[in-house]
Amino acid sequence: MTPLSHIRNFSIVAHIDHGKSTLADRLIQSTNTVADRDMKAQMLDAMDIERERGITIKANTVRIDYVADNGEAYVLNLIDTPGHVDFAYEVSRSMRAVEGSLLVVDSTQGVEAQTLANVYQAIDADHEIVPILNKIDLPAADCDRVAEQIEDVIGIDASGAIRVSAKTGIGIHETLEAIVHHLPAPKGEENADLKAMLVDSWYDSYLGVIVLVRIIDGRLKKGDRVKFVSNGTVHHVDRIGVFRPQMQVIDSLGPGEIGFLTASIKQVRDTRVGDTVTHDKKTVTPLPGFKPAQPVVFCGLFPVDSSEFEDLRDAIDKLALNDASFSFEMETSAALGFGFRCGFLGLLHLEVIRDRIEREYDIELITTAPSVVYHVYMRDGSMQELHNPADMPDLSVVDHLEEPRIKATILVPDDYLGDVLKLCQDRRGVQLDLTYAGSRAMVVYDLPLNEVVFDFYDRLKSVTKGYASFDYQLTGYQTDNLVKMSVLVNDEPVDALSMMVHRDRAE
Repeated sequence: MTPLSHIRNFSIVAHIDHGKSTLADRLIQSTNTVADRDMKAQMLDAMDIERERGITIKANTVRIDYVADNGEAYVLNLIDTPGHVDFAYEVSRSMRAVEGSLLVVDSTQGVEAQTLANVYQAIDADHEIVPILNKIDLPAADCDRVAEQIEDVIGIDASGAIRVSAKTGIGIHETLEAIVHHLPAPKGEENADLKAMLVDSWYDSYLGVIVLVRIIDGRLKKGDRVKFVSNGTVHHVDRIGVFRPQMQVIDSLGPGEIGFLTASIKQVRDTRVGDTVTHDKKTVTPLPGFKPAQPVVFCGLFPVDSSEFEDLRDAIDKLALNDASFSFEMETSAALGFGFRCGFLGLLHLEVIRDRIEREYDIELITTAPSVVYHVYMRDGSMQELHNPADMPDLSVVDHLEEPRIKATILVPDDYLGDVLKLCQDRRGVQLDLTYAGSRAMVVYDLPLNEVVFDFYDRLKSVTKGYASFDYQLTGYQTDNLVKMSVLVNDEPVDALSMMVHRDRAE
């Protein structure tokens, strides 16, 4: 057993491609957690797509043993989180499972939009944050400017930011010492009733669902009967262990520790991220912030060869085993035949699922244009979800429509600000804020999600020559005044749906 005072739980937060996974590799390598002969780049990224694109899609964890300069032995639990906005909920749960964060910022590029989004989640989770300036070995590195930017934009002290080159190993020892001395130890009562947070889960063909948990209170042992609070299901724990980063079976997990359990669970859908796990017959207050994953972007997936429909059904069933945030239902199209209407967390999630089906199951796919779901409120007070413009009810019985909207944050050099403002205005955006960080403007807009999922990223890259960074969070469904006006005066086409109609014809 490791005393609580000698455990440190932390995550690494950063914008995509700022060196998060490379830093995790160096921390693992420098502590001899993995032998040099077994080391490879992106050690914690298991999927081929993650390795090819250089991004993290699934949160991964590793347990590191470290002897500090003061001679004390510490256990460090690292959660390497995705950087992309599509997986923001998964990141938020990972944040709640740890007490501190390493904020990694590329010293050549500075603070980006997703850096902001992820560090605000860390601040909301009441984290102690250690700023790290990465890639100092590059000629374009400007540590003083970036440290100043962190203070101006994020508002945390970066005067003692650790200067690191994760590629060459510079500053790794200082980072480990900062984790031990600057991040707080976890709290927890071993004699209390078991309370654990479900951080992540995935399917293994031999063991069933593997559940990653952070123990808040109590102790979890092999053979225990545990209950998932959100759905009330009870399971018998087969094995308990930790990742180093390979699975290592242990006897029990205590307060403050992060590890895994298997209990012959058949479906990932039964293990929801953010859920509370406790012993059967015990009643505990669920951990706050839990919500089921909700798909927000929808599109149709059809096989190029209609004879491969059954293969596609099997492929989607198997993928859904491993991804509870991915939804699907059968649909037919006069032009494309049989296929599936699928729901995703965002455009990257859509691309990943499509690539995995094509690559792992060797099925060529036709993907229809992505769209969102509208809420149609009838005059009798009922509400329908509208997936396809062809299903639009008669406007004479419609009271109003609601569409999903987002709060978008765009960081852009001052030279391209005018083009970005025009692009957002053209997409029915409402400006909320405009501030400056050095020579870059930070624009915050309220935008309809439907206007973003089609070609907004491409247009933004085009008008800013790739210098802008973009991040958003879903704010919920709101009535669009143009939509309401169109419905009330029975005017065709309905403004907000005209793009959907256009896309449906293209499909």
